[in-house]
Amino acid sequence: MATVPAKVHSRHSRFVELMGQQITAGELPEGLVLKSGDLEERFESSRSVVREGLRVLETLGMVSSRRNVGVSILGSSSWNVFDPLLIRWRLAGANREAQLQSLTQLRSAVEPLAAGLAARAISVADGRQLMKVAGELVATGNAGDLEAFLALDIEFHALILRASGNEMLSHLESAVAEVLTGRTHYGLMPEVPRQEARHLHYVVADAIQRGMAAEAETAMRRIVTQAGEEMTTALVGRPGAAAEPDPGSAAAGI
Repeated sequence: MATVPAKVHSRHSRFVELMGQQITAGELPEGLVLKSGDLEERFESSRSVVREGLRVLETLGMVSSRRNVGVSILGSSSWNVFDPLLIRWRLAGANREAQLQSLTQLRSAVEPLAAGLAARAISVADGRQLMKVAGELVATGNAGDLEAFLALDIEFHALILRASGNEMLSHLESAVAEVLTGRTHYGLMPEVPRQEARHLHYVVADAIQRGMAAEAETAMRRIVTQAGEEMTTALVGRPGAAAEPDPGSAAAGI
């Protein structure tokens, strides 16, 4: 099999990224119809790059291509809103607050349920790993190792979604990871993980390992609620919150 040069993947990814961001930001509004040549010129891309990129955007429900008509921009009701790429683009745009609100509402419905299910179904090995991660979250938070804290936070929530035993909940693992990462990159949480948040993660892990479903659900709901409140406070307090992220940002997720 022939090897595709890395620069081809780079051009393709750049086109998908730029057009996806412009659609989610409303710069390419719903109902707009463009010709392939228009896109080649707008994004300074070759015909083959545009063609392959549009296939990706079609799988995301963002565009529809028809011969002799062109490329139609579709509205958000058609988008695959759980896809990590779409979540990332929406968090990067001016409508970040609305996206965060939607995702927080989703987490409020899903993650307490997953915690309760995990308490009934988690294996001994997974329970031990969850407790290990929870303990490391406390330690890294205390030490101020924020990058390690974020990685552990993503692992913690992913473990619970998988341990729920529900394949549909497990499928939301990447979406939750994007929320946690987005909070970090856009400075929408405290610079140092709050002691209460770290403790709640340990409470959740302990309740799940002991099979205490109601206790696990309650603690997880507090985690998600607190995260939503902190994001709202950060957005209200920072008029420029929708600006591009600071590459050197070192906040951590919850």
